[in-house]
Amino acid sequence: MAADTESDHDGLGFDQYWRRRAVALGGLLGVVGLMAWACTAGGGDDKQPVRNASAVGTAGSSAAAALPTAMPTVTVTAQVTATPAPVKKDGDACESRDVVVNAAITRDVYAKGESPQMQITVVNTGTRACTLDVGANALDVRITSGSDRVWSSARCARGNGASIQMLRRGIPYVGTVTWDRLRSGENCRGEREKARPGTYVATVKSAKFKVKKQVFALR
Repeated sequence: MAADTESDHDGLGFDQYWRRRAVALGGLLGVVGLMAWACTAGGGDDKQPVRNASAVGTAGSSAAAALPTAMPTVTVTAQVTATPAPVKKDGDACESRDVVVNAAITRDVYAKGESPQMQITVVNTGTRACTLDVGANALDVRITSGSDRVWSSARCARGNGASIQMLRRGIPYVGTVTWDRLRSGENCRGEREKARPGTYVATVKSAKFKVKKQVFALR
């Protein structure tokens, strides 16, 4: 004991004592720091799934945003069924495109007392026989002189002015229209004025056919 006490009085034992204390304290602080670092590292690992969850959520949100929000449009296509054209048979009405109509005056000049005549020729060029109205109402022969409408076969027609004819393929129908050289007026009734000598034009008026005009003269 006296030896220790003397060392203390010399100051050597006191220094060794605090060195031991400092080393022990440093070791304790190292242990505590190591434990703190371990806890901090462990806490970081625990938080990593949270960051991953956030990333997954963001990716999910981006994928959801990329999907169309509107409902798809449904287009309904209607099927149109073509109705076949009826099959033509003999005796049906003629198609205008299958019929050719021509007219010809019988003379260029008619002497006094002679009645002008026009021949109307109708030909069916179709594959089947067909019917056509060739009467005065359908094929109206008109006589004009300049702007003066002198005569009309429709105005002077007898009956209803219709004449239905069966036209065979390639076999022409020929009809003759005669003008009595009198003005038709409104209805060819009563006293009628006689046409004067001069140049006249004969025309076939039709809603379906176009026929060349004929020019002739009366003496």
